[in-house]
Amino acid sequence: MAALTSASWWRRHLPLLSSLLAILGVIVVVLSQLHVNLLLSNTTTTGGDTGAHVALPLFLKETLLPHGQLTGWYPGWYNGFPLYTYYFVLPDLFAALLSYLIPYGIAFKMATILGSVLMPVCAYLMGRLFRLKAPLPAALAVVTLPFLFDSTFTIDGGNLFSTLAGEYAFSLSLALSFLVIGLFARGVSEGKGSIITPIVMALCLASHLVPFLFAGVGAGLVTLWSVLPWRLRGDGAQGSSIGLLGDRELSRKAAALWALRTGAIGLALSGWWLVPFLLGQKYTNPMGYVNDTDYMAKLFPRADMWVVALAVVGVVLAIRQMSRFGVVFALQAVIWGVVFVVDPQGSLWNERILPLFYVSLYILAGWTVGYLVAATARWYRRQRLEHYERSIADGTAHGGRPTPPSWLPGAVAGPIVLLALSCAVVLPPLLPGLISPTALSKIGITVGANQVSSWSAWNYSGYEGKPAYPEYKALMTKMASLGATYGCGRAMWEYNPSLNRFGTPMALMLLPYWTNNCIGSQEGLFFESSPTVPYHFLIQSEISQSPSDPQVGLPYSGLNVAQGVAHLQMLGVKYLMTSTPAVSTIADSLPSLTKVASVGPYSGESSGVSTTTWSIYLIHNSAPVVGLTHLPVVVPGIAATVDSWKNANVAWFETPSRWSVPLAASGPANWPRGTASTKTSPAVTPATVTNIVQGTSSISFHVDRIGVPVAVKTSYFPRWKVSGATGPYRISPDLMAVVPTSHDVTLTYGADPSVTGGEILTALAVLSLLTLGVIARRTKQRKRARHAA
Repeated sequence: MAALTSASWWRRHLPLLSSLLAILGVIVVVLSQLHVNLLLSNTTTTGGDTGAHVALPLFLKETLLPHGQLTGWYPGWYNGFPLYTYYFVLPDLFAALLSYLIPYGIAFKMATILGSVLMPVCAYLMGRLFRLKAPLPAALAVVTLPFLFDSTFTIDGGNLFSTLAGEYAFSLSLALSFLVIGLFARGVSEGKGSIITPIVMALCLASHLVPFLFAGVGAGLVTLWSVLPWRLRGDGAQGSSIGLLGDRELSRKAAALWALRTGAIGLALSGWWLVPFLLGQKYTNPMGYVNDTDYMAKLFPRADMWVVALAVVGVVLAIRQMSRFGVVFALQAVIWGVVFVVDPQGSLWNERILPLFYVSLYILAGWTVGYLVAATARWYRRQRLEHYERSIADGTAHGGRPTPPSWLPGAVAGPIVLLALSCAVVLPPLLPGLISPTALSKIGITVGANQVSSWSAWNYSGYEGKPAYPEYKALMTKMASLGATYGCGRAMWEYNPSLNRFGTPMALMLLPYWTNNCIGSQEGLFFESSPTVPYHFLIQSEISQSPSDPQVGLPYSGLNVAQGVAHLQMLGVKYLMTSTPAVSTIADSLPSLTKVASVGPYSGESSGVSTTTWSIYLIHNSAPVVGLTHLPVVVPGIAATVDSWKNANVAWFETPSRWSVPLAASGPANWPRGTASTKTSPAVTPATVTNIVQGTSSISFHVDRIGVPVAVKTSYFPRWKVSGATGPYRISPDLMAVVPTSHDVTLTYGADPSVTGGEILTALAVLSLLTLGVIARRTKQRKRARHAA
């Protein structure tokens, strides 16, 4: 207790306490707009993509983790797809594990805000790891506040709008990217962090790929800085008189070797995910989003010009002071700005790059303001000393030489001043009446709907908090009861923007979530994860009066319910759910459908329609496994690329006369060879398929004839293996075919060489880290022994 009251204790710890107070202030402002009371309520999160993401951590918890898996087959969307093979598991893993301690609904909410809450903490730690002097680390933490509330973009990632729209994995990865860059900065300077740095790298990549690229570029830049000649390095003139500069500096060669070794181990540690991701790219589905070419408006939005101005000042200061930190983030801004402009069409959508450019500007702006605050503090001290010396000269001095505490005013007052400045930027738009709606519109903010507070209230009040929840609950309950009556299976539902009355237009993607995985939704998220997705959206256009048509470049035909149902039979979809009178009337007339239930009518006051009645149909002749009537035609090279497969099969899919002769990527020697336009092949007597049993990652059935091909209406993926048959072979449009060699056939989803190779790399990385840990421990023990001697 005496230590706490001593002047020396406060002098040493007040800078840290002030920084922690500033970080806490950022978090408090963020949480105040996210509605803590709603975050702690056990409702089912909705809003944008987030309202469908909620299904996946529960599947991870209940299905994958009990089998020791982080990735696996998810049958609930499309015709099944490889879950977490092309997307990112860490945030959902956090939700799944946390739900063992608290209710799942709350655990999922915590996962969605984790990155936003960690961002100021990680930015502060990055400053400390760069050995910046106070108050600069706190300035980096505080500047994340205006970045989080930046309203100039709402889906690209990083800010709160994007996070609430579903990009919560991006936010977590971006926060961790700060740590990666900081750990590399310390490592190439002092040789520390050989174990923790690769681990944080792997966590960053397991959260999202794009911010990991940001981390990689940052790590590369600090490594290049470390091999520059000594005369070109700086950092000593930043901040107040309290600094974190160490005495130890690695040689240029040692720094380069440390970076290469650490980076290699970090990548190898991610091998379990990275290798299958890289080697499986031809089984993805690029959505064809068109790059944004309005470069100046996107890179320099009017609302962010103050950030740009501060960043420009920061560039000048960084070059003048030869600041490692300032130069690194100035280069980050330049690099990502250039990448946004030159990113080739068809590669990574350039909109995804914007948050990396923006956050570089914000970090540089925070460093600039922190530097100016520290410079002002130093100027104040010099003024006091000069005043004292003048008073000595003219004989008016009283008392001793002034010795202001080394932590005042910059290191203690600085973080609080910086927090106040950030709040001055962020809070007025959040507080009604302080700024007129007209003035707010000029900086990109629309009062009301376009507010973090409004978005978060919509999301976290949950499906249960929406006026249309009785309709939604009744529909989900009805589908569960139909599954019990007619059997489990996939359901195709009519898309309509008015579905947002449930909380998100994606609300029905949660059919598997509410029916204990009995009823699958033919539509889902993770569009890029399955080549089956284009055919789903073509069908959506055929059976929906107001389809979304999100994938670019597909030949959407418009409303054609009869052909849509025929396509659903092709994909083995069991149920059709319609909601508009026009589509329901057509569906009632089709002999391939039997109406088995209706839900409604429900008032549509919130949806812009008078009433909604759901009609639910059983689709005939839509078994998940059927015997083929013709041998598939093998087209050499058809699956060489994503586009070659898609282009050939979209044309096939849109031509009903060709449906009996599927195209194949490979097949037995007796299957005919042809081209993508081949329309005929030998007819065969189809096998009768019975005893079909579909599990999460297995499909089994009995056939009455062997040696003739059978179509399995599940999305093709090379990790499917078969016993009792040859194959599986990839056939049109993106399904599997097997040729039974026995009457009982079983397909199982498991590992392949890419998975095995990736896991071996990860095991080697873990072994390397253990070895480094043992070496480090023994080195410390030897040093202690020498010191004791």
